[in-house]
Formats: sequence, structure tokens, C-alpha cells
Amino acid sequence: MAEHGAVEYSTATGNDYPAHEQGYERFVHLTLVGILYVVTILFGLATGGVMGHWFLAAAIFVIGLLGAIPGLLSASTAPSYVAFVICFLIFAFTGLSPH
Repeated sequence: MAEHGAVEYSTATGNDYPAHEQGYERFVHLTLVGILYVVTILFGLATGGVMGHWFLAAAIFVIGLLGAIPGLLSASTAPSYVAFVICFLIFAFTGLSPH
């Protein structure tokens, strides 16, 4: 349709594609860390509100926060994954244990 002009995006001055990629990677990282933290909050609310174990729910909240802060400040998602797994195990064992 518009074959009368040259494509200028790839040759334009000031095209900073690596900066765009870095911004996208940072956005995906922050989104992943945020989702893992929200799920750990849900684990804590289910443990405290549904199962009635508010002490363990408080522990889940603290562990989730301790995993989210380094995950947000660094480029690593490992602290968030570790906190997620620990909180899930607390949630799962609390739900499976007899009252």
C-alpha cells in the first residue's frame, strides 16, 4: 500500500532498541515478583482467615515480604521463588494437618 517511502524505523537516529529490551525485561521481572507476592498474601489470608491460624499467617506475610523486597531490588527472581515455595508449604501443611 505505502511503497512510496523508505522504512525509517531501523535506520532512524536515536533508535535505542537495547534500552527498550531492558525496560521490557524489567517490567516482566517486576510483574513476576509482584504476582508471586500477591499469591503469598493470598496464602496468608487463607491460612489465617479460613483455617484460623493467624500466627502462621503472619509468618507467611513476613516471609513473602522478605522474598519480594530483594526480588524487587535485584535482577534475580530466586528470593521470590524461595519465599513462594516456603509460604506454599506452610499453607499446604496447615491445611492438611488435623485440628
